[in-house]
Amino acid sequence: MAAEWLAWEAATQNGTRWAIVAPTFGDVRDVCAEGNSGIINILREYNVLEDYNRTYGHIKLTNGSLIRLFSADEPNRLRGPQFHGAWCDELSSWRYTDTWDQLQFGLRLGDHPRTVVTTTPKPVALVRNLVSRADGSVKVVRGSTFDNAANLAPQALIELQLRYNGTRLGRQELYGELLEDIEGALWTRKMIDDARVTEAPNMTRICVAIDPAVTSGEDSDETGMIVAGVSMDGQYYVLFDGTLRASPDGWARKAVELYHEYKANRIVAEKNNGGDMVGSVIHHVDPTVPIKLVTATRGKQIRAEPVSALYEQGKVHT
Repeated sequence: MAAEWLAWEAATQNGTRWAIVAPTFGDVRDVCAEGNSGIINILREYNVLEDYNRTYGHIKLTNGSLIRLFSADEPNRLRGPQFHGAWCDELSSWRYTDTWDQLQFGLRLGDHPRTVVTTTPKPVALVRNLVSRADGSVKVVRGSTFDNAANLAPQALIELQLRYNGTRLGRQELYGELLEDIEGALWTRKMIDDARVTEAPNMTRICVAIDPAVTSGEDSDETGMIVAGVSMDGQYYVLFDGTLRASPDGWARKAVELYHEYKANRIVAEKNNGGDMVGSVIHHVDPTVPIKLVTATRGKQIRAEPVSALYEQGKVHT
């Protein structure tokens, strides 16, 4: 739908400028431009494609219009260019919201610059903000995977229904629902968004915290790892999330690397799933690193409640 719209607009308005933005340059080139339903095939059908430079992401039309491809991972590339309109694909998966802001600054040509957004409706702040706007400037159109059944393999639709029908993931991915937070969740997306800051003050104490996984296979749990600190005014800051799936040697090296990078006071590790081995693995990488091993004696829900309360009080920042 978005490719058809943008192709029509560019082909019927001579000398206009358009942008297509997707999470990565590979996405915008391989899916939005060159995909089966991409804009290149549509422009060829219209017989208006003059030139396509896939390296630079420039699509020239015979009427003088130009369509440029951008990666959402490079917001600074959108500084300067100006457009009559844009297509933003998978907005929920963009790493930087600054990309959206830079695009808006460039939508200043013509009488009515417009943007089409096509995305799985993950409840990220940017998407929730667009959906909630009641000023008439945003039109929300919802569709499900099954609305497109005529163009999809019947067996694939059956498998998707069997596996995901009735699940939260299915409601989001298959039926296009924007799911809000789970009732009773200790953390809501609003709490997390409200806790975000662009920089942290000097810390009086910094720790690297590790929750080691039992195994390190492809299907294993990840080893939880964060760097957190407390400031002089008693506020808490999550400075880095180093969670990864790795062998004991792998996560130990990462923990030691973060310890030195952030000039931490110590490494704190849960030893329930490894006992004293956890400390031994870390000291094998660097015997000088101070370690505190802790044993979790209560369930995760109970342990998480006081931390959730700190978020609610505005005392934790990320």
